Amino acid sequence: MLEFNTIALVLLVALLLLWNLDFFATLLNLASLKPDLPDEFADTYDAEKYAKSQEYTRAHSRFAIISSAASLTILLSFWFFGGFSWLDSWTRTLGWPEVSTGLLYVFALLFGNYLCNLPFTIYDTFVVEERFGFNKTTRRTFIIDQLKSALLLALIGLPLLSGILLIFHHVPDAWFWAWLAFSAFVLVLTYLAPSLIMPLFNKFEPMEDGELKDAIYRMARECAFPLTEITVMDGSRRSAKSNAFFMGFGKNKKIALYDTLVENHTTEELVAVLAHEIGHFKRKHIIQRIVLSIIQFGVLFYLLGHVVSPDSTFAQQLFAAFGIPSENISPHAGLVFFGILFSPVSRFLGVLLNAWSRKHEFEADAYAAGAQQTPEHLITALKKLSADNLSNLTPHRIRVILDYSHPPVLNRIQALRKIPLESTP
Repeated sequence: MLEFNTIALVLLVALLLLWNLDFFATLLNLASLKPDLPDEFADTYDAEKYAKSQEYTRAHSRFAIISSAASLTILLSFWFFGGFSWLDSWTRTLGWPEVSTGLLYVFALLFGNYLCNLPFTIYDTFVVEERFGFNKTTRRTFIIDQLKSALLLALIGLPLLSGILLIFHHVPDAWFWAWLAFSAFVLVLTYLAPSLIMPLFNKFEPMEDGELKDAIYRMARECAFPLTEITVMDGSRRSAKSNAFFMGFGKNKKIALYDTLVENHTTEELVAVLAHEIGHFKRKHIIQRIVLSIIQFGVLFYLLGHVVSPDSTFAQQLFAAFGIPSENISPHAGLVFFGILFSPVSRFLGVLLNAWSRKHEFEADAYAAGAQQTPEHLITALKKLSADNLSNLTPHRIRVILDYSHPPVLNRIQALRKIPLESTP
């Protein structure tokens, strides 16, 4: 029987307030769409392209409202109708070992969540993205991607979750050792993902010899950046959008460029994009984010340790809020409930992390401008990327504060134009 205690009330209010905040921010964002194209983009957008970018923002905003409302409704319905407690009781009746019971409980919830989200994923891919000319994913590719993702979740998630549950069941000071194990696992996975996981979904071909490759390596040498390989990824297989990213640690750095990016930009613009990414490396943004993530993991596992302790009054009230008696407090259910409980807190912490990330983007832009001794190449690259991706050129400040890890493109361009370029960083 669910107990509508203080924790349940606070959690319910927080989830509803969070949804309403997002809804309010979306309305403000839609209201901030301006009919007149900003002068800065007159050389990149025409009237048709600009109108299309605004309609793309409207379409995604409407879809986000509907999908988030559906997700919240499903969560609250499952909670209030006793779904979490029913699943806990059913898995216990099987008589499996405690870790196996925990794995079944968590993965049953993950599978149910996947099935609920699948229609929205399909609609977003094959209706919204298709309507605006972005989707290049075939039905066959979509199905294969889903199967590959499920297989990876089993191969990676099962050992990881099994280890965490074993630690919480049998090891003193479990939160500390679970934190160390999880952090090590994430670091190893981050290192191996580019070579073992990403090629399962995309092809990475070495960049052909020529002007672009020579220019990129020349910039890397000038910046003392240990670039060892340049590859081109078949991003156009799934989407018409463009991107670029670095892979690898230490002295084994690789860069991957979407084929759409290579096709739509000049050599100088692509080198500017590279210089921006090098800026993240030079300003130590990557290592800062890794350290912060590890610290975050530590705090989360410390709190989780209290959530799954049978002697904790908070844990007893939390489990009661989900209809589970104190004698059935378990690490696997605690992990799920903690994730739900922490989601509103995580949303607001994300505001701080996004602000930090936007600061890093400005710093990386400044580095790129200094490295090329001109901001113009990066400016034109940003303009083209915004046009190719139908970016919202005038997002509302509240939406930016809540969700943007990168500054709006107009803000980036304005900042680039103010950078003094007396010396190369």
